[in-house]
Amino acid sequence: MSSRHCILVGAPVDSGKRRTGCLMGPDAYRTAGLAGALESLGHTVEDIGNVTPAPHAPDDGAGKLHEPNLTRAWTESLSEAAEAAMARGMPIFLGGDHALALGTVRGVANHAATQERPLFVLWLDAHSDYHSLESTDSGNLHGCPVRYFTKQAQFDTFPPVPNPVPPENVCMIGLRSVDTAEREAMEKVGIHRHDMRDIDENGIARPLSAFLEKVAAQNGMLHVSLDVDFLDPSVAPAVGTTVPGGATVREGHLVCEILHDSGLMTSMDLVELNPFLDERGRTAHLMVDLCASAMGRRVFDRPTRSYNT
Repeated sequence: MSSRHCILVGAPVDSGKRRTGCLMGPDAYRTAGLAGALESLGHTVEDIGNVTPAPHAPDDGAGKLHEPNLTRAWTESLSEAAEAAMARGMPIFLGGDHALALGTVRGVANHAATQERPLFVLWLDAHSDYHSLESTDSGNLHGCPVRYFTKQAQFDTFPPVPNPVPPENVCMIGLRSVDTAEREAMEKVGIHRHDMRDIDENGIARPLSAFLEKVAAQNGMLHVSLDVDFLDPSVAPAVGTTVPGGATVREGHLVCEILHDSGLMTSMDLVELNPFLDERGRTAHLMVDLCASAMGRRVFDRPTRSYNT
């Protein structure tokens, strides 16, 4: 990956679940030195500050969905911000809970359509986030982005999805908490799913490399959505949705190093960081380190295979 123009987009979304704190995430990444880490790798960095939600009616608490109006407003504004940023460089969206991906992936997909290139999504997460508005029991909308941007369910009150990501263009790695309704729905479509047993038995490089080969073969654009809870809570405690048995620090870096070697990543989410739950910033620093690995930081240079040949 050559030098890139990285556009930092603050997305302090905190409406996707009931446990608050993710709105502090963007500033935690900034404080942990993300811009400096990227600049040290030869990239140019532009921080456009924090996006704000579009105008919306206040949520009244009626119904099972948590803050749907606010989340819809975030979807609108982040979609516009993502599409605009994609036209100028490589956006890195600083979350914010995973409901932000309702907007970021929608916007990135709109841009990919203008380039007549397919969009692929790598979902690094303990959860599949494949609920519909009807299937979610919690009403927490951070559990719905993938179902929304693949257009596999009706989200009538949300912005339409003119350029849905085909399910077979989505790869989930690190799964270990999938609700029954999500599992049954995913079994009907072609999403690539790799839970932690698969990773334990076959390693993390094999499924990732197979997916990247598919992206390269179709000249695709690649959006990477990295959730803190992809990692084991023993190394990344600053998340409200901890699930034991996650990826190790080394596995996380391996994923990001392989992504860099591929040269395929065109946008990235960093999500679900809740600094209120962190231990002296250790999770924020780890997420910054992983982002730096995805953008080229390594111990030694070495010859690597190209996914573009």
